[in-house]
Amino acid sequence: MAGLSFVIGSTEGEGKYWLESTWGLAKQILPLLLAGVLVAGFFLGRPGSEGIIPSEWVASAVGGNSLWANLFASVAGAFMYFATLTEVPILQGLLGAGMGKGPALALLLAGPALSLPNMLVIRSVMGTRKTVVFVLLVVVMATISGLIFGAMV
Repeated sequence: MAGLSFVIGSTEGEGKYWLESTWGLAKQILPLLLAGVLVAGFFLGRPGSEGIIPSEWVASAVGGNSLWANLFASVAGAFMYFATLTEVPILQGLLGAGMGKGPALALLLAGPALSLPNMLVIRSVMGTRKTVVFVLLVVVMATISGLIFGAMV
């Protein structure tokens, strides 16, 4: 693999551009991923060990498969702003702290679709009314999907 990277990186053209772009993205993503893992571990703990946030808080907010737990997870996911790869360690910590599987799916569905900066950009392009409808649709569909998934698992 290193030899292939050397060959691609030393020749001019599309291959070199691809390798430089890939390396640039990796340098942007890896620190965020490591920071997300550290923060999730600090606040949520690891399996068998409590973090800063008590498991009872997580379980009371998003434990089980209630409408409230799925709606709360969907809204929280919609307003969170984190890199896609940091969702996995954060979700693992939340699941270990008592989060239900339905709310976990709701958070994963709403998170990539929305964020506060995303909403502001959509509003500037589509207007307030259409943005509100879009946000509500994402939250409602993520909530329903979480409820269905939680009932099946």
